Amino acid sequence: MLKRHIDSVLENHYAMTNKALLLTGARQTGKTYAIRKYAKDHGLQLIEMNFVLQPETIDIPRGAGSVQELLLRISAYANHPLEPGKTLIFFDEVQAYQDIMTWVKALVEDGRYRYALSGSLLGLEMNVRSLPVGYMSEYQMYPLDFEEFIRNIGVTDEVLDAVRSAWDQRKPVDAYIHEKLMRLFNLYLIVGGMPAAVQQYVDTNDLQRVIQEQKAILAFYKKDIANYDPENKLYINDVFDLIPSELNAKNKRFILKRLNEHIKFSRHENSFVWLRDADMALPVYNVEEPRVPLKLNELRNLFKLFQNDVGLLASQYVNGIQLQILQGNVCINNGAIYENAVAQELHAHGWKLYYFNSKKQGEVDFLLENDSEIIPLEVKSGKDYQRHVALKNILSNEEYTIDRAIVLCNENIKEDGNILYAPVYMTMFLHHRPAVTPLIYHPELP
Repeated sequence: MLKRHIDSVLENHYAMTNKALLLTGARQTGKTYAIRKYAKDHGLQLIEMNFVLQPETIDIPRGAGSVQELLLRISAYANHPLEPGKTLIFFDEVQAYQDIMTWVKALVEDGRYRYALSGSLLGLEMNVRSLPVGYMSEYQMYPLDFEEFIRNIGVTDEVLDAVRSAWDQRKPVDAYIHEKLMRLFNLYLIVGGMPAAVQQYVDTNDLQRVIQEQKAILAFYKKDIANYDPENKLYINDVFDLIPSELNAKNKRFILKRLNEHIKFSRHENSFVWLRDADMALPVYNVEEPRVPLKLNELRNLFKLFQNDVGLLASQYVNGIQLQILQGNVCINNGAIYENAVAQELHAHGWKLYYFNSKKQGEVDFLLENDSEIIPLEVKSGKDYQRHVALKNILSNEEYTIDRAIVLCNENIKEDGNILYAPVYMTMFLHHRPAVTPLIYHPELP
């Protein structure tokens, strides 16, 4: 069974509180798997109701007159008595029956059992966002990040600790370990982080089977598009299918004219919003200037659009690219795939995704906003990783007051003035942890 960050999240949640826990995120990111694993690891009786695969379970809460009646119905459905303190009741695919949220407060107050909920496409179901405050916590799940991936294929804590120490001290990683981690990063570009694909690789090491899993997930996504937005499905499908080729273009910016030269952004804007809210795609918005706060400088009609998982992206390119990536073939355009891996990792680590592009100063791949600081970040897949005109332009612009920058590349870690060059796998150490500033205010009384 895969080891995930969510394991400790579940452990801490149920150890510290009796609140229900709602897991959100894209389909196939392991929400149901995580709940089942937690129940198994802790010897809990798991009662699972999936409102999509088992639509008849919607009748269980519907019309119940009290908590006692609802729990009695759940016991009848499970065909055995519920054990206080030893039962975890799991409502899955809650987007199909949002009214279950109205029961959460009463169920938690009853206090005899633990509760988990999960759902996909919840960003599209706005009513479900009115969570029972004080009685439910929410956690978003993503594909496995690089650290989770390498842990599951056998990289030890000792190795990870040594690499983390190198990052903290800005010292080179042992050359042998660096080479091995770069090879593993290339493998991650192919396998990605979808649990089914990772499990298939762990079990078989067969990349053809991995690709089959990825194709099945993409087909499932297409089915979701058709089921949940039948009126606009052709537009959304067009946008989704265009992501790989748009990322492969020189500037990677999504250009609607490649769909139709007469098309207007306003006509397709809902398609981008749908894919974003369904967690199927990651938009990275352009900003007019690299100034805090970036949100105020955001240009909504200028953006790059990444896949939610780099393995899914690789599976959409022509056959054979996987072998070329494994062989470290620098002749192919790895830039799009590298950037996608970095985008999904930054997104999973809590960063809002922006980039900067100016005719005068050039383009910087990502801008990280941390409290009152902007950190430009470039991703380089080739040997010319020290060539970055735009980065130097904004660092030298006194109006921006930017003190440092990061370049993620294939080389070992080193510092050159105010630029930190780091191997691309060290994206795993870039977590957004804003400082908590006390907001205590004592007014002066007359």
